[in-house]
Amino acid sequence: MEHKNHMNQDKKKALQSLKTAKGQIEATIKMLEDGRYCVDVSNQILATQSLLRKADLLIIRQHIDHCVREAFNGEDNGEEKLDEVMDLLAKVIR
Repeated sequence: MEHKNHMNQDKKKALQSLKTAKGQIEATIKMLEDGRYCVDVSNQILATQSLLRKADLLIIRQHIDHCVREAFNGEDNGEEKLDEVMDLLAKVIR
């Protein structure tokens, strides 16, 4: 179940993190093209990865708060939704 028009705080924060990460990726590309110090480039990449992880966790929390909760409260199979979340979390912690 999707909530296309529902922009709550978690989604807003995730969107902002993704937009910031996009800017950081563009800056990192420029740094690399300009021959900047490798450690500085790597630190920029690490900062971007951190923002992406933050956005991902916010989206997963959004999914739990809405789709998973609704599946357990309704007639859908909540266990299937929970398995999806566990699979996602396994990928996040790799």
